Amino acid sequence: MKENLSDRAYSVLRDALMRGQLKPGEQMRLRPMSARFGISPTPMREALLRLVFERAMVLDSRGTVTVPRLTHEQLLEIRAIRVDLEGNTAAAAAKLATEEEIADLEAIHERIMACHQAGTFSEAIDLNTEFHLALCRLGNLPITYDLVAGLWVRCGPILSHLYDAGVPENWDPHPHTRIINALRNKDPDGARKAVQIDIEQGGKGLIDHVLQS
Repeated sequence: MKENLSDRAYSVLRDALMRGQLKPGEQMRLRPMSARFGISPTPMREALLRLVFERAMVLDSRGTVTVPRLTHEQLLEIRAIRVDLEGNTAAAAAKLATEEEIADLEAIHERIMACHQAGTFSEAIDLNTEFHLALCRLGNLPITYDLVAGLWVRCGPILSHLYDAGVPENWDPHPHTRIINALRNKDPDGARKAVQIDIEQGGKGLIDHVLQS
């Protein structure tokens, strides 16, 4: 049971990192985090140390676990790796995805667009994470998926700044729409290129943020 609780705490914290629910520089004090996520202190401590070992969090000289701040160089490296890995999974998905799976992906994108219209950007950020990870799963490359998820854990805490540069208005069509069309057309190269455009152009707000911080 102890191991199960520790695994649950790890999964909860990892998901919170991926979805931008924990912010760079935030101190992960044990009891407040335990209360926040409804998990007892011992498994929470084990989960935090596990994330420190994976370099998703840092441990300072006073023994405080903190959400790390990404440098410009680190973000560029993560972005380049994401372009490669997520491009590969999108290309694979273009060969494998069913119409039902593509429709589910399209529904996520439509919810993102609705959030843009409503100005509910925190929800849009969460859905954007869901879109990219769902796309990766469609490629049926489980090892690559695990690597991609790890990158989202590393960059997730700065996702609250995704729209710092505003909502791009000159995309015609939106990169997500390009991805969906490529999947429907069984076009691996088109899917790969659309992912590259989405990651490199859609993440300008993140680049601006790390350069200014």
